[in-house]
Amino acid sequence: MQFTLCTLIGYLFGNINAAYIISKLRGFDIRERGSGNAGASNVIITIGKKAGLITAIVDITKAAVASVVAASLFPRLRYAHVLGGSACIIGHIFPLLMKFHGGKGLACLGGMILSYNPEIFLLLLAIEIFLGFGIDYICVVPISGSIIFTSIYAFLTGDPAGTMILASVSLVILYKHIENLHRIQLGTEAHISFLWNKDQEIERIKHNTN
Repeated sequence: MQFTLCTLIGYLFGNINAAYIISKLRGFDIRERGSGNAGASNVIITIGKKAGLITAIVDITKAAVASVVAASLFPRLRYAHVLGGSACIIGHIFPLLMKFHGGKGLACLGGMILSYNPEIFLLLLAIEIFLGFGIDYICVVPISGSIIFTSIYAFLTGDPAGTMILASVSLVILYKHIENLHRIQLGTEAHISFLWNKDQEIERIKHNTN
């Protein structure tokens, strides 16, 4: 019962999608433009950096709150924190209220890690900034970040149940980014440098698409 309630709480938090709400206020559905992803990166591409930042903050916050609430309500459940946070990520990626077509979970992953341990969050942030900008693709961040955090959690806690939950979420995140990896092969995936070289990146993608 505790497992079910904890999962449900996290999942419901995940259904709060700022990208969708902001785009609807602008008169369109974010999932019908850009990459089709209801997350911060696509908001930056289709609406702008300010709206993208707001979206990222909301997604980080909802995962952090879901994790803390789950851990507070179910203190005897050793893995309640990561279960609540993981369920929030799944709710963000596959939201019932949006017919299971949401975002890809990067900001929510960050929120769960931040609320779990700020020091681990800062360490992973430094690693992912190095990786992300070194490779120049944002999709490497959630894939590697989820795997690294799962490994750190397993090493620090020795908790098999929590580790399995995080490993399962890592697989879901990997699955959701297969299309990005495919676009990297085709040369049509946007670089992180899109943020400051938008016109050049759009031209490059158009050239490779043609």
